[in-house]
Amino acid sequence: MPAFRWGLCLTICLSLGACSLPRGAALQSEVLRNQNSDTPDFAVYPVTQNFLDVVDDWPETGDASSYEWVPKYRGPIGRVVLPGDTVAIAIWDNDENSLLTNQVEKVAKLQPMTVSTSGYIFLPYLGEVEVGGLTEAAARGKVQEALATVSPSAQIQFNSNPGPRHSVDLVSGILRPGSYPLVERDMTILSALSQGGGVDPTLKNPTIKLLRGNQTYGISLGTLFDNPQLDTTLRQGDKVLVEAEDKYFLALGATGVETLVQYPKDKVTALDALSLIGGVSDQRANLKGILILREYDQTAVQDSLIEGPERSRVVFTVDLASADGLFSAGNFEIMPKDLVYATESPINNVRTIFGLIGTVAGLADRLDN
Repeated sequence: MPAFRWGLCLTICLSLGACSLPRGAALQSEVLRNQNSDTPDFAVYPVTQNFLDVVDDWPETGDASSYEWVPKYRGPIGRVVLPGDTVAIAIWDNDENSLLTNQVEKVAKLQPMTVSTSGYIFLPYLGEVEVGGLTEAAARGKVQEALATVSPSAQIQFNSNPGPRHSVDLVSGILRPGSYPLVERDMTILSALSQGGGVDPTLKNPTIKLLRGNQTYGISLGTLFDNPQLDTTLRQGDKVLVEAEDKYFLALGATGVETLVQYPKDKVTALDALSLIGGVSDQRANLKGILILREYDQTAVQDSLIEGPERSRVVFTVDLASADGLFSAGNFEIMPKDLVYATESPINNVRTIFGLIGTVAGLADRLDN
């Protein structure tokens, strides 16, 4: 090779060694540069099998849902009569001197009546009788007791149909929103959603919110499916909303995409996250340098009372080139607002340099000719 070409190549090599080459992501050593300083501002933890049990005891981060939930309980025995319900009463009496029946027909069917806002119904010869808030069986017993004062031998049949107050509202996130009567004493959340046509299939990671009085409860639909004992019993006046949960993580560096990723399900592992972002770049990524950056509240930092990280800023390192790293990544849970960062492979610098040398050598060859 002519001296000019060797000199030009040597000059290029020295120049490349003295400057930073253009890259799409940082090296792992660059991100963790201050790890071993006297005053590091972050802690580093490799994601391994032994570490998983440790991190599971740490507090959650990323504005995780703070809503509580109410477990399932058994509803009242029999339908509860409420204001606005319609009541039908039939009175049976064999007494020849009955005030309510005659010699031919021994049954008197009263006109259907609506329970007043104060919970009363009106009965002939008896006046107002309070039945609101009672089960059908208890209401029948109370009417029977009142009727005994005018017709001791009479027996009654008592039925009620639910009114507008005896219902729940399916507000949003289902195919047929609206007001639905509580036709069963043990109607649950999932039963009501079924009546409404089911959850809107376009919602990602749907979350159920139950508005009861002045209290709001919440749970993910996936958790509800996995735990039937949490399929809570509804009460009259409950309002149910289904929404896409606003949980996301970030992906940057030598990944398939650099973007904000919404949770498609209630829990996402590190391997799930890498799959959602299209994996890592085959040509650029360092398989031993997948980083997950997370920030804990200062109150979560290790002390004598709680389990937590050494510092509020934490970097978890994942080694996708080892079996332990792969298995552990499949069990390491990504928290909302985590940053999944694929660092650049150090060999890319060498590839870039050789590529540039080849380009310069070709240029020098043309100049030499």
